[in-house]
Amino acid sequence: MENNVYKLIELTGTSPDSIEDAVNNALKQAGKTVRNMRWFTVEETRGAIHENGVSQWQVTIKVGFTLEP
Repeated sequence: MENNVYKLIELTGTSPDSIEDAVNNALKQAGKTVRNMRWFTVEETRGAIHENGVSQWQVTIKVGFTLEP
């Protein structure tokens, strides 16, 4: 087993469709500049309301990635 060192970043993704899409949107965007992402935890879920319904999901996640040697 390797002795990896991880760094955590906090991201908030959004989607008008679902919590899962909000998480995936955050990971997809972060993946453009962050390498070696390994895991995430959901820290907070919220949403915006419009005309008595959900108009947007907002999900804050912490993402762990390995630091390169």
